[in-house]
Amino acid sequence: MLELGGNTGAAAENLIKDTTDATFMVDVVEASKEVPVIVDFWAPWCGPCKTLGPALEAAVTEAGGKVRMVKINVDENQQAAGQMRVQSIPTVYAFVDGQPVDGFQGALPGSEIKAFIDRVAEAGGSDGGLAEAVEVAETMLAEGEAVDAAQTFAAILGEDPANAAAYGGLIRAHLAMDEVDQAEELLNTAEDDLKVSPEVEAAAAQLELARQAENAGPVAELRAAVTADPDNHQARLDLAQALHANGDVQEAVDELLELFRRDREWNDGAAKAQLFTIFDALKPEDPVVLNGRRKLSSMIFA
Repeated sequence: MLELGGNTGAAAENLIKDTTDATFMVDVVEASKEVPVIVDFWAPWCGPCKTLGPALEAAVTEAGGKVRMVKINVDENQQAAGQMRVQSIPTVYAFVDGQPVDGFQGALPGSEIKAFIDRVAEAGGSDGGLAEAVEVAETMLAEGEAVDAAQTFAAILGEDPANAAAYGGLIRAHLAMDEVDQAEELLNTAEDDLKVSPEVEAAAAQLELARQAENAGPVAELRAAVTADPDNHQARLDLAQALHANGDVQEAVDELLELFRRDREWNDGAAKAQLFTIFDALKPEDPVVLNGRRKLSSMIFA
């Protein structure tokens, strides 16, 4: 396998910069394919941010180009914060090879900040070509070669059992082969650190949707029930699940948004919970996710 190396020659003036929703993909996701990128989600009114920000900048500068830092004001750039599910600030994420790999919330002492930066820098070092292997396996999976993808993901895990991208990919490969029980067993036996990784959380959401699909009712009957009684919330939720099972993801989201509009508290917020399950199962940049989160936010804060 090929070895990967981080770009340690970054110019000092390029180590730390501000970004926006419009430039997040370039400044963070794409840039992290060259060298790890630390993202600091902050706001001017946040007291702990005023302590954490300079400490992070100092640690990044001291790392000498092994990592970069990007700062984003959540008051002015809510889309990126929403995509990353930022619930409080300061929140810090580390991106490597286009994916979030580590992070924390709240201010940390200097020793823990340095340990975090060192850990991220190490993650951006040589991995024996495993990142390329993950990309190859993902391409196989996207092209319908689920068996080959599963074998490749398994081989990666043989070299790196803690590889979250490969673990999540293996779960999704089993789902693609309709091996839902095997996928669930993989999820249940994952180490705790793997279970909370974005890749495995996305696979878990897909698994939950696959289980729902097994019990989905007929779309035509459920649509007729909703038409006959628009306030039949259970029928609308069942319709959304049936639509998703049939591959009509956008229609499913639309029905759930309508359910949330009619009664956001129904069944302990079932509409919102189902929306988040669908969003988590998709890529953060998927138009269904971006538009759905925007519409949901507008209803929440209306």
